[in-house]
Amino acid sequence: MSISFHDVSVGSYLQVLDGVAGVLDKGSSHAAEAGLDLQEVVMTRLRDDMMPLHFQVVSVAHHSWGAMQGLQKGSFSPPSFDLDKDYAGLRALVDAARNGLAGLDEAEVEALAEKSMVFKLGKNELPFTNQNFLLSFSLPNFYFHATTTYDILRMLGVPLGKMDFLGPMKVGT
Repeated sequence: MSISFHDVSVGSYLQVLDGVAGVLDKGSSHAAEAGLDLQEVVMTRLRDDMMPLHFQVVSVAHHSWGAMQGLQKGSFSPPSFDLDKDYAGLRALVDAARNGLAGLDEAEVEALAEKSMVFKLGKNELPFTNQNFLLSFSLPNFYFHATTTYDILRMLGVPLGKMDFLGPMKVGT
């Protein structure tokens, strides 16, 4: 049996989005127990030259649900750099991405595999096949921002482990 475009995209996104949701939930609980200001958590960066937690979570949603929407319409652009969500808003954004992805029809996702799209960054445009966009751009960015979300919260003392990041694995034979 071969792996499907749906499994690679939607299946991968949903697994890690479940992990990110759990990581954010543990972050919220830890902040309450440790007396951390959640707005300060939202603005925390790993390094001064990196974007804060806010941008990481927005990018996780954007490179999952937003990427699938981009594949459908044939174009994709970076997310907004506006820092306008609080912690609860970021958590809700993850749920919205999960719900959007869960509602996609598997056959419609499979039909997207052979189409093309354009990544637009200002005046620059990069043409991709949908498969190449997903495998060489969207999924790597998705995992980067999910990992950075985990790392920021871990740096703040949230008791997290690898299983928190992975989300529910697809086990079986």
